[in-house]
Amino acid sequence: MHGTPSPSDDAARVDHDVPQIAARWGAVASLTLGVFGLVTAEFLPVSLLTPLSADLGVGTGVAGQSITTTAVIAAIAGPGVIIGTRHIDRRWTVLALTTLLVVSSLIAAVAADIYTVFAARILLGIGLGGFWAMSAALAMRLVPPALMPRAMAIIMAGVSLATVCAAPLGAWIGDTLGWRAAFYLSAAVGLVALVAQAALLPALPPTGHAGLGTLAALMRRPAIRTGLFTILLFVAGHFAGFTYIRPFLERVPQLDVETISLILLAYGVAGFFGNMLGGVVSERSPRLSIVLFTTLVAAAAVILAIGGASLAVAATAIALWGLAFGAFPVSVQSFVARNAADEAESAGSLVVTTFQIAISSGAVLGGLLIETEGPVAVVMFLAAASLLAASVMAARGERRQLSLG
Repeated sequence: MHGTPSPSDDAARVDHDVPQIAARWGAVASLTLGVFGLVTAEFLPVSLLTPLSADLGVGTGVAGQSITTTAVIAAIAGPGVIIGTRHIDRRWTVLALTTLLVVSSLIAAVAADIYTVFAARILLGIGLGGFWAMSAALAMRLVPPALMPRAMAIIMAGVSLATVCAAPLGAWIGDTLGWRAAFYLSAAVGLVALVAQAALLPALPPTGHAGLGTLAALMRRPAIRTGLFTILLFVAGHFAGFTYIRPFLERVPQLDVETISLILLAYGVAGFFGNMLGGVVSERSPRLSIVLFTTLVAAAAVILAIGGASLAVAATAIALWGLAFGAFPVSVQSFVARNAADEAESAGSLVVTTFQIAISSGAVLGGLLIETEGPVAVVMFLAAASLLAASVMAARGERRQLSLG
């Protein structure tokens, strides 16, 4: 917009004309609890498909659509929640979204048929999409600007913990107490998050001008287009590879299920530390962080494609992949938020929708590649998409420097 300086993404500078706020780390931690609960609930069906489908009398393929349902609804709900609640205090909006997590989990726990499960997953998708869309904007309002990447890293730690815990914990509870108990536990986690948020979140009056016109205006900003295109490339490549990582490990290094589980655990743990590392690097420069870690994923994918027949090489490359991918969401959220500080919620909704589109398209492309070319081709696609994403973000920096020169 004419006459308005663009937010910088090249350093964690503090604008001394903007009043500084005290960091509310307790409120940030309450959002982490909410994210942990939402993502745990999102991926619970992965480890519960067999008992759930048997109990409800449907095929596992039908039951698996409960995961697809959540993803599709989340993509729509991101912008929908931001626009639909634009006049409501964000504290109350967050509490309502976390309440959807609790209600969704309870409905799934008592479901008598698969259609009730789908209804529960629709509610979860609304909560998930809305929460993600607001996460960066909330982080910006709860801590001083220079600490925003650190706050995002703490919030995103909930994702890493859920990724590590959801599948094994869900499988264990499903085997010992039944699949319904897993959803009751999910509701309990949501209730804890709800209590913490009610106690720790301050009043957050709505800001910005959420609407379809605002979304269109944001899309006209070169930095936002660069960020979204980078997400589309990188996340599609990631999910093309990660969706089919088990077939790769079964066919190339020919590993058994126990070893594959340990490697995937290492991936999840590395992702947790990558999350924190991404926050640290993004405080210096989100753009640098994106270029660095997408390039690192490309390198890990090339190593995996070339030497993946070796257990040691495969395990090391996948752990490196987990570390680098764990840093990406923090980095790109920080980048987009800094370049749309005036409309951070609307920008966040665009990020959510782009992520969901990339996840879906990546899984489809990966499926086509593994069926036609084999598992190594999927990993090479990951390498190419990651390197292209790094190039897009790096080229944006080059153009800026040339224009300043």
